[in-house]
Parts: sequence; C-alpha cells; structure tokens
Amino acid sequence: MSNHSGRGRVAGLPAWDRCAVMGVVNVTPDSFSDGGRWFDTTTAVKHGLDLVAQGADLVDVGGESTRPGAPRVDEAEELRRVIPVVRGLAAEGVTISVDTMRARVAEQALAAGAALVNDVSGGLADPAMIPVVADAGAPFVVMHWRGFLQGAAVHGVYDDVVTEVVDELHARVEAVLEGGIRPDRVVIDPGLGFSKEAEHDLTLLAHLDRLLGLGHPLLVAASRKRFLGRVLAGPEGAPPPARERDAATAAVSALAAQAGAWAVRVHEVRATADAVRVARAVAKARTASGASGSARGAEDAR
Repeated sequence: MSNHSGRGRVAGLPAWDRCAVMGVVNVTPDSFSDGGRWFDTTTAVKHGLDLVAQGADLVDVGGESTRPGAPRVDEAEELRRVIPVVRGLAAEGVTISVDTMRARVAEQALAAGAALVNDVSGGLADPAMIPVVADAGAPFVVMHWRGFLQGAAVHGVYDDVVTEVVDELHARVEAVLEGGIRPDRVVIDPGLGFSKEAEHDLTLLAHLDRLLGLGHPLLVAASRKRFLGRVLAGPEGAPPPARERDAATAAVSALAAQAGAWAVRVHEVRATADAVRVARAVAKARTASGASGSARGAEDAR
C-alpha cells in the first residue's frame, strides 16, 4: 500500500506489513546490470508496471548509472530520462522512488508524483538536495557513500567496516536531520558495493542489526552486485554475469527481511517477492508459537 497523497506533495514513508520489494527501472544506456534495456519512456513505464505485476511494492526510477567509472550525465539529460517515466508510472498509481543525486531532478520527480528520494550520496553530491527534500516533506534514503567511484572501489579501506559504516551513516543522518528532514522520513542504506570489497559487503549483511540500531528503516540493495558474483564463483572460478545472480539476490532478500529490513532493492522481482513473503510467514509462525508456548506455561502454573 502507498501513503502517497497527491501530485507534488508526499505523505510519510510508505509502509507495509513485511519487508517491501523495490523494483529497479534504470532509464540508462550503461547500467552494470540492465543498461539500455529500458532506455525509452514507453518501455521503461511498461517495465515498471511489469515489476509491480510481479510483486514490486514500489519502483525506483533512475537516469544515471552509479557503476564504478560511469561518466555523469548532465542535468538536462537526466531530467529528460527520468521525469516522463515518473509521470507515466504515477498516473498508473505506482509508488515511486526517484534514484538521483541532483536536487532539481528530485524536486521535479516529486512534483511529477514520486513518493520518496533515493540519493546514493546521502545529499553530499548536491548541497541543494536536503533543502529540497525537507521543503517537500519527502522521505529520503541516506546511503553510506565515500565519493564518486572511478576505476577500482575508491576509499574501500576499513579497520572495522561495520563500526565505520554505522558511525559514518550516523553522522550523515544527523546532518540530514539538521537540514530539516524529519526523523520519521529517513531511511538508511549501507551502500553495498560502494567503496567496499566483497568481504565488506558480506560482513555488513551479517550485522544488519547494528545498522538497524541507528533507529531508522533500512534499505538493502544487494541485487546482482559484484560480491554475489564472487560468492557464486568460489575461490577459483569466474563470477557469473550480473543477470545470473538473481537467485543469490533472493537469498539476500530473505536474510534482509528476516533481519528486519524495511525494503530490498532488486532488478528481478518475482523471486524476491516470494522470499520476503516466506520470511514474513516464518516470523508470524515464530510469534504465534512463542505466544502459545507462553500461554501453555501460564496454564501449567495455575
């Protein structure tokens, strides 16, 4: 369900009774995963609707690749790619996240019907971003980010990756709150694959509880990323292509849902939609069995 309240203004963070599935629509020619496949408006809108039909709760629309070494597109081109797709999906009642580092793109996307802003820089790439989002009252995804990636994973050195990511995210969230974004509209993202090696990503996934300890909803974006290729390849093999990592992505989705993530961001929706529903069913069964066990204990004590 969506809490979207109309064009140009947004309500609170969309909420579901389980971990949500955020489907990805890359309106780019150069995404690492599916670049060029959904590059025109009509195809991109159709793809977004297909993702919803497959079980996506919301759709993340982006017009600029964030893969390592990707050149930045100019603002006019990003607007040309993104806004018609947001408008088309909003007209169909889809809950939309806009994936952008530019304040003007965020502002126009929110006016066109987007419900939240997903900025991989956490507001660092464009100083106008936080004021724009605060003024709109929009939810904002703050990702752990150490700068633009050129070539290899820049600044990917950590003594204690979990502590450092948690501390750096905490500092960024404080800056976002000081900028006027409401605490109940902040989502955090550990930034898997951004300035991180495979072992860093896996360690963060093993300690999602530490990230949740920051007190904000958590978005996990592991879909098709390099660390999954490394896991699947084993010590000697070559990593499978990005599109052959969807089963591994669904496994991460189940783990993230079990840990308490607010949403998982994925390219292939159907398997992850099943995974988060199974995780929810198991959690409900655990709660029910715990309640019945407590009731039996109370009965025995009478």
